[in-house]
Amino acid sequence: MSKSLRRVKQALADAGVAEAVMEMPDTTRTAQQAANAADCHLDQIAKSIIFKAETTGDAVLFVTAGGNQVDAGKASAVAGEPLGKADADLIRAQTGFAIGGVAPIGHLTPIRAWFDPRLLAFDLVYAAAGTPRHIFPIEPGLLQRLSGAELAEFTG
Repeated sequence: MSKSLRRVKQALADAGVAEAVMEMPDTTRTAQQAANAADCHLDQIAKSIIFKAETTGDAVLFVTAGGNQVDAGKASAVAGEPLGKADADLIRAQTGFAIGGVAPIGHLTPIRAWFDPRLLAFDLVYAAAGTPRHIFPIEPGLLQRLSGAELAEFTG
């Protein structure tokens, strides 16, 4: 088992969430691939989008519905500073995850995070579990709480 997957499973266990991580036969790198694998609506996929905070150089997280796009201007306003593109090295160093498997929980270091209200329209959402082939179902309000994300409007 990968270290990334182990951290996500541990974060869920620490929160009292029953083991629910699912290994998919095919990749779930994109929201559409994950929705197809989970047989759910595209917006039920909780995408973890990482930006680089230009002032501090830290990674910041936006958990958004699969069909939504993070608007960089709105995201910068929410974060209170300019945001730029986070490269793979920054993402790996601060979250411990590789692109295509970034989970909203189980990061190596604490991360500032915001949560898309669209996800709250569903009883259940699915998020990456640390690898390109693992996802987990979770109630969106619980995911928001576990990720430490603040509810905000940042899509366009």
